[in-house]
Amino acid sequence: MKVAVFRPADERIERANDLLVSLGVEPVADPMLAIDTTGAVPRTDAEYTILTSKTGVEIVADVGWEPERKVCAIGTATADALRAAGYQVDHVPGEFSSTGLVAHLADEVPGARVEVARSDHGSAVLTDGLAEHGAYVHETILYELARPPEAGRSAELAADGDLAAALFTSSLTVEHFLEAATERGLHEAAIDGLESAVVGTIGEPTRATAAAAGIGVDIVPAEATFDALARTAVDLLDETAANGPET
Repeated sequence: MKVAVFRPADERIERANDLLVSLGVEPVADPMLAIDTTGAVPRTDAEYTILTSKTGVEIVADVGWEPERKVCAIGTATADALRAAGYQVDHVPGEFSSTGLVAHLADEVPGARVEVARSDHGSAVLTDGLAEHGAYVHETILYELARPPEAGRSAELAADGDLAAALFTSSLTVEHFLEAATERGLHEAAIDGLESAVVGTIGEPTRATAAAAGIGVDIVPAEATFDALARTAVDLLDETAANGPET
């Protein structure tokens, strides 16, 4: 069973491949994100600094960034990366999303300086939501995300009906998958092919992006990590194989 994974072409896709192999499926490594750092550094004097990804943590740690006040993370993966880099993590929302973090900080941020350090594709839900609660928000773009020109093997497999599952980890991976399919003249065929595959997404925003594009989503794990996404998808594949096709 071929399972498409769209993580960046670094240790993340290597770990994803290893996990999928250990779960008994064949990974299809099709990186949909290339990372270009901007050289920007977050301000240090904000009362709250928000990091939204492991990539962002690695960038600020590499330049020796030292915050003076509280640090917040969206999700356990980002929080774990911060702690591993020697940072104290003061806030992690129960819901791993921009909406969840805004709700988590709503009572604390009125009148506070809040620094948001992330990619160029960050959702306005976070910055606008904090501002609506009275925060003075400053955004630093740490890195830009682009689609690697060679991406698209998974779209070809989906169009041929040869993909058992597709694991989307962000809205941008969905968008880039569809762009790659369109370039190959396979837009509708790829979407049709995913109807017979298990489609999983990390988080409600990614599910909503897929649904808006006509892609049915089968699973959104409660824990917003690739590990949970992969295990849930493979469990569903195994269950389907054990029960046989529906009649």
